[in-house]
Amino acid sequence: MPAKKYIVQLSKTERQNLSSLVKTGKAAAYKRQRAQILLKADVGPEGPGLKDSDIVTSIDASLRTVERTRQRLVEQGLEKALEREVRKRSKNPRLDGEQQAHLVALVCSEPPEGRNRWSLKLLASKMVALNHVDSVSPETIRQVLKKRSQTLAAQRVVHSG
Repeated sequence: MPAKKYIVQLSKTERQNLSSLVKTGKAAAYKRQRAQILLKADVGPEGPGLKDSDIVTSIDASLRTVERTRQRLVEQGLEKALEREVRKRSKNPRLDGEQQAHLVALVCSEPPEGRNRWSLKLLASKMVALNHVDSVSPETIRQVLKKRSQTLAAQRVVHSG
């Protein structure tokens, strides 16, 4: 097995702070768990320096949590290792404003001949046929229309009241 890349070596002060955090019980459970991980992984003179597998069994945490906590301590410091990682959501909308406007206009137009109304599949294929998008799923069409209908309903309430 290769040597650990992220070695936990706590100072005496850090160890005391983590120990008090674990013993007081005032911190959030995830913070206490990470503090326990760091205390058990400490290879310093006062630490037990346990293996990750031993830490997992002793505090009932996943192996990945132990590994990530070690890594965050080494790369970002003690405070960041104890906190939850902020997830970055860079989800771009599937249809931009102009494409959504084309979709709404299409919904308001007459359905194809032989149809009483637009289906999600028909709307998706027509958006592609009109070159408004390269590809789009009926589910994306549904989500956009649902969101737009909620926005329009909220605007009607604001303007009428």
